[in-house]
Amino acid sequence: MFGHWGGLFFGPLADRVGRKRTLLIVLLLMAGATFAIGVLPTEELVGWVAPALLVLIRCVQGFSAGGEIGTVTSFIAEYAGPGRRGYSTSWLMATAVGGLVLGGLVSNGLIYLLGDETMLNGGWRIPFLIAGPLGLIALYIRMKLEDSPEFRKLLSHGTTSKAPLREAMRWKRAMGLVFCIITLLASMFYLVLTFASTYMSNTLEFDSGTTLLFVFVASTLGAVVMPFGGMFTDRYGRKPFLLVMAVLAAGALVWMFLAARDANPATFIAPLLAVALFFGLYSSTPYAVMTELLPTHIRSTGIAVAYNLPVAVFGGSAPMIATALIAATGNISAPLIFFLGTALLSIIGLLVLRQSDFDRSSEASERALSGQEQVARSK
Repeated sequence: MFGHWGGLFFGPLADRVGRKRTLLIVLLLMAGATFAIGVLPTEELVGWVAPALLVLIRCVQGFSAGGEIGTVTSFIAEYAGPGRRGYSTSWLMATAVGGLVLGGLVSNGLIYLLGDETMLNGGWRIPFLIAGPLGLIALYIRMKLEDSPEFRKLLSHGTTSKAPLREAMRWKRAMGLVFCIITLLASMFYLVLTFASTYMSNTLEFDSGTTLLFVFVASTLGAVVMPFGGMFTDRYGRKPFLLVMAVLAAGALVWMFLAARDANPATFIAPLLAVALFFGLYSSTPYAVMTELLPTHIRSTGIAVAYNLPVAVFGGSAPMIATALIAATGNISAPLIFFLGTALLSIIGLLVLRQSDFDRSSEASERALSGQEQVARSK
């Protein structure tokens, strides 16, 4: 929820003052909040203030995370240009998955090296404290970057949007298409990265070592194939590829949840990897589609609104909904209903998507970048 509000705040800010400045603010908030968790006082020292501070800091993290996606997607796509947007933006999701995998390796590695008791007595602070120096390094790098070429053109012609949120609302069809296309990405991201671990350990009763290994391999596979999917769609087109991948992902979901009945590690690994493979290939391209459906002057705002909502509704809630379906029905395959529903919604959005949707956005961007929009406003 705070991610959604962060998007509503930072998305318009990036369209008004620039991608670079907004990314700097977002980075400071995220790195600072993460580091602050590492230095939080304990409940023994300050009582109820400690958990209250933790909740507040987590809200700041969510708020800043919601502002990152629209801004950084616009920034990278505008630097990449039309012929490389698929490949370039695919790295956003690949690095997100890689970051989560790395985080898991660090936390589990610390538990192995320090032991459970040491981790509970303060060792858990180490990963959060690392965010301090890492944040400073990232801040230095971002300060050296120039704003995107397209945004600099908007500035030079005076065609930046003065009310990006209001203008973005005129692009309801484009944002509706983004909402639908992102739905499957969001649900499968949380399926592979979070729910799969709980499902294998609690429902299928796999041992912890097997569960960690399977999640690591599946997540890595998904991340590795993303740039290849992006390159493919740069050359051969977005819509046909996404449609095929969405259908194949739906088939893989059916296979995985039906195979879960009486599953053991040997029989479950293949369907899990199939889900991870098609999750990775599908997720390679929606970021590029978002940037091409929304014109430059309201791109960050439109993405922030249209992306964060399905992630909140169908992504973050996916593990909870899946667990609730199992509890309500007693059927370990019941989560299939939810995940197939998200696949169907994305398939419908892709079927409705037309070339004219891209053309309209491209024409609006060209008008703004050439200064024609400013001329129209002045008349």
